[in-house]
Amino acid sequence: MTGLSTMSSGLTFHADATEGGSRRLLAAVELEGPFPTGRVDLSFPRWIPGSYTLRDPVQYVDGIEATDENGQVLSWQRPDPHRLRVKVPPSVKRVRIQHEVMALEMTVRSTHLDDGHLHLMPPFTWYLPDDADWSKGAEVHLNLPDAWTPYTQLEAVQGRTSAGHVFHAPDRDAFLDGIIEANAGPSRAWDVDGRPHVLNIWDSAGLPVSSDMIDRFVEDATKIIKEHHALFGVPTKDPYLTVLHLTDTMRGGLEHLGSQTSMMPRASLIDGEKALYRDLISLFSHEYLHQWNVKRLRPKVYLEYDLSKEIPSPLLWWFEGGTSWLGDLICLRSGAWTEENWREEFNLKVNRHLNRHGAAHESLAESSESAWTHLYKRTAWSSERRINYYLEGEFAMMALDVELRRRTRGARGLDDVMVEALRRHAVDAEEPGVDHRRLRQALTSTEGGRRLGGMLDELMTTRSAPPLASTLKTLGLNLAPKEDGEEHDGWLGIGLRSRQGKVVVTTHLEGSPLRNHVDAGDEIVAINDRRITEIKHVKQALSRCANQKVQVLTSREGGLRRCTVMARAAADHRKVEVSGKGNALWRRITASRQQDA
Repeated sequence: MTGLSTMSSGLTFHADATEGGSRRLLAAVELEGPFPTGRVDLSFPRWIPGSYTLRDPVQYVDGIEATDENGQVLSWQRPDPHRLRVKVPPSVKRVRIQHEVMALEMTVRSTHLDDGHLHLMPPFTWYLPDDADWSKGAEVHLNLPDAWTPYTQLEAVQGRTSAGHVFHAPDRDAFLDGIIEANAGPSRAWDVDGRPHVLNIWDSAGLPVSSDMIDRFVEDATKIIKEHHALFGVPTKDPYLTVLHLTDTMRGGLEHLGSQTSMMPRASLIDGEKALYRDLISLFSHEYLHQWNVKRLRPKVYLEYDLSKEIPSPLLWWFEGGTSWLGDLICLRSGAWTEENWREEFNLKVNRHLNRHGAAHESLAESSESAWTHLYKRTAWSSERRINYYLEGEFAMMALDVELRRRTRGARGLDDVMVEALRRHAVDAEEPGVDHRRLRQALTSTEGGRRLGGMLDELMTTRSAPPLASTLKTLGLNLAPKEDGEEHDGWLGIGLRSRQGKVVVTTHLEGSPLRNHVDAGDEIVAINDRRITEIKHVKQALSRCANQKVQVLTSREGGLRRCTVMARAAADHRKVEVSGKGNALWRRITASRQQDA
């Protein structure tokens, strides 16, 4: 599916996936001399671009061996757990560092291998030479089972069949971004606005995928792609690759410049699973939009980056929250979603937002900067003290968008600001990269945005929730309690999960009467002497207990604990949903941009 290149490089990365049943990927990096310092230093990356937390993928590395061009073993040592130092005699012309990757972790961020597929994430696979010359790029040599087809945004090297599949990365960034998926699963290829697109699907259990549902996804993806192109233009004529992993329950997505890896429960491509299919469409749109809002427009600190340490940015809320807001709007604008679809998805997000109360303790800028230690490493108290910059950032971007639309009677929105920021500060612009000041300038120079700099500052730095209710009101919409027939039921304000026949507390919600009585991890044994063995038993035990005292029996570390608390009214904490028909401004903000393209 890739283009063809005839370039070669002195920096070569190897991977052999022909023993997938062993779950071990044989990997190596080769460097051409000379080696004037008498050594080669290499580091194993600790984070993956697009996922901002330090991990330790080197834990999966084993069987390290360094050799020269004649196969003679070279000595090496570890200056620290993530680095290698290879001693190189003066006569050596080429060094090869080989190792095994235990490719067990099945996520969109990692390298995974079994007897059905390979998902190769370069920063999760190879040591990177510290002083490598990337001026000629690098080659990737890949050996695969005969039945597997490789899919990647990297260019295929022409006429180099003796080394298996060979690909060329023009620079370090392209190499790190060049994921490779290989399998024998179904695929589709089609053009949109003159740009080739490829879809490859791998099912983790080897189960068949409905051909009709694949066709439906391609049809809806095409609508979404056209809407993105109408806004930003067609970015390139190079193929865009969508890798879709179907799993039992796992979900995730990771963007790349010319591809995405998305992971969804396989039920998302089963006819009738409306909510999961809607989520699949949203995820595709989100990752597709990242071609512009992350890959081409990015924070200054990510123009060059060191994968061995944290590189904080206060702007992750813009890049993830903004992508979530606009990505779902594009699903609606394109016709891939109905307005009912949008409302159903938005209702889920609003209710997640209302069940968290970290906004009083953390701003969007602080949440972005602390992602390295908090967002991806949540604790039982995260919902009380931390916010999710994806979710809260989306509502902040919505507030900015709607206010800009209000001031221009719908003529301009935040998507126009994004286009302007790209024009000024895309990676190939004269002044690449953005910080808060540059984003502020793009906003205030847009029609209607001259006086909105202060609103941007406040949304970004204030420890408070975005003005969701007033934003919806501006659009002729509002939030109304969802009728559920629980007016007289009690509410204890705890998150629960069922584990090995026990109902266990996971977190506390705002105003929980049990906040100072139970901890996350405690088992709810009984409420008002009613034995609790399933989550539904809690609701049953609290029937008609609103504003009444209830006795709660819990277990912690094998000991029983009792408390009596006043159950609050469930009706005061019921779920909400968007209501109202929306006004002319709402219709303007959701109108397709294709007619303007």
